Amino acid sequence: MAITFFAEGVKLPAIKKRETGDWIKNVAGIYGKKCGDISYIFCSDEKILEINREYLDHDYYTDIITFDYTEKNRISGDIFISIDTVKSNADEFEVSYEEELHRIIIHGILHLCGINDKGPGEREIMTQKENEALALLSDKK
Repeated sequence: MAITFFAEGVKLPAIKKRETGDWIKNVAGIYGKKCGDISYIFCSDEKILEINREYLDHDYYTDIITFDYTEKNRISGDIFISIDTVKSNADEFEVSYEEELHRIIIHGILHLCGINDKGPGEREIMTQKENEALALLSDKK
């Protein structure tokens, strides 16, 4: 069982892997989940568009795509994150790149924990859960 970080066609972001992994496990634990194999694949907008078209039949750019392999209470998955979109979102929302990157990292984990963001009112709940998780990370700094 491992949390791993890869880069495909982009430079791997400067992530404190152990600290980030501990944070992810802590957040999963809040939702009664244990971490299985979780792979983060950082990529470009073009790569995430290709994945979105090929696997989800969506023809648009996005910041994250989560493939969920969770079994019972052990969360597992492949999480693709577009570094290009994380950067542009950080600018748009006037937050640091690091904060936006951590928000997207935990967004994927929250999806694996069963929190959705597509239905009525769900986006606000997801944002609240992201903010709660980010507060846990900033408490460690």
